[in-house]
Amino acid sequence: MTDPEFTRGVAEAETALRDLFAMTPLQLNEHLSAKYDARIFLKREDLTPVRSYKIRGAFNFMRKRMARGGTDARFSCASAGNHAQGFAFACRHFGVKGRVFMPVTTPQQKIAKTRTFGGDAIEIELVGDFFDDCYRAAKAYAAKENAELVPPFDHENIVEGQATVALETLAQLGGESADIVVMPVGGGGLASGMTRYFHGIEAGPRDLRFVEPLGAPSLKTSLDSKVLTKMEKIDGFVDGASVAEIGQIPFDILKRFDSSVVHLAPEGRLCGTMLEMLNVEGIVLEPAGALTIDALKGFGASLKGKTVVAVVSGGNFDFERLPDVKERALRFEGLKKYFILRLAQRPGALKDFLGLLGPDDDISRFEYLKKSARDFGSILLGIETKDRENFATLLARFEASGIRYQDITNDPIVADLLI
Repeated sequence: MTDPEFTRGVAEAETALRDLFAMTPLQLNEHLSAKYDARIFLKREDLTPVRSYKIRGAFNFMRKRMARGGTDARFSCASAGNHAQGFAFACRHFGVKGRVFMPVTTPQQKIAKTRTFGGDAIEIELVGDFFDDCYRAAKAYAAKENAELVPPFDHENIVEGQATVALETLAQLGGESADIVVMPVGGGGLASGMTRYFHGIEAGPRDLRFVEPLGAPSLKTSLDSKVLTKMEKIDGFVDGASVAEIGQIPFDILKRFDSSVVHLAPEGRLCGTMLEMLNVEGIVLEPAGALTIDALKGFGASLKGKTVVAVVSGGNFDFERLPDVKERALRFEGLKKYFILRLAQRPGALKDFLGLLGPDDDISRFEYLKKSARDFGSILLGIETKDRENFATLLARFEASGIRYQDITNDPIVADLLI
């Protein structure tokens, strides 16, 4: 079913965007293509001026507001990430005043980047500890100052702006058909915009797949429930895509899909993908930016011989998070585990224990949890190895030696407390 009004609006938005930056590259990735025996193209939204696609929606929202007249328009937004940076860049481009509301807990790096993109055009106000606090403050400011609140995803003009990614992708394919297009989902603005554009033209691809973090499956949950559903608890590790509730407008567009086309990326596996792309390809991705590439691991033989487009949504990665990314990847791959041991408090006990380790077993952490014990001491032990099968051998040695232990690697309460 064609959608001429929407496709026309997307074309106008895409033309206007060229005042800010050229089309982001659509690159054939040789490494991934060889790995999956397919032609894997990456749509590099991490290479926009603000290193994410968010600039598209914010720019389009402001462009349409400015077209209605009023050069003294003011804008506000609530965000601690990519939306804030895109908003700031657009404010400076249009020469309008904007106020960004961020949580007090926002890292200084993100505050500094937002200020750099916005310059004198923006003011930053730190409010509360969570996004909801900022959103309430942004709405209150907009009402008081007669400013326009620029939402991150739940608005027609935002969806239209993000849909320019689809238009560019088809243009860059040069008439070639994409068999599969894989899109990340957070609030749903990008996925719904691209989907509506693809479905609105006859040449659009039909095998569309979506990826969410395992710890924040808001679209999949809503599709299963048949109604827009807000999740009570989410894992915020994939901060660019972890939302408790997908936007209403995006959901109205995406609700036609069966939940089976929504794939969930485990956070630990995602970390391994980030490291792979950094070490092999030299591509720096934020967790949300790696979602579609990570999802390829679960598609199996369906990729063979196909032309696949994976949208890389962003590359705003704080390298202070790198140790955590490495840690999560190793634990997911079964190459690192944590134990609590009961070790006898006698001469030679530690030496005997060390003799149980294999040649590829490396102690990464050793800490007495109770130093005053008389007979036995409780030890927090971290072990890293080169082959996950080594742990079966090691634990068999523990059992044979009578060492009492508890594997806390995947215990969320104990591990978060001690590790």
